[in-house]
Amino acid sequence: MKHDSVSSGKRKAVNLSLDTGVVAAARAAGLNLSQICEAALRDASRKERERAWREENREWAESVNKWVAENGLPLAEYRRF
Repeated sequence: MKHDSVSSGKRKAVNLSLDTGVVAAARAAGLNLSQICEAALRDASRKERERAWREENREWAESVNKWVAENGLPLAEYRRF
């Protein structure tokens, strides 16, 4: 099982406003709204953390890529692949 840094293991009741047609279709299909909403929020949170990290570290990544383009990979002569 993959570690989820967001999960606390606890549950909290919340109110959501969802389109009635979407809710009816999900219930008709036997889907668990809580599980689906939680999974979607977990995924959206992960994507936002990744986007923020890329933005915060953009200059560093660009400088590393520039250095490698100019100098090659460090220890490249020892690579066997």
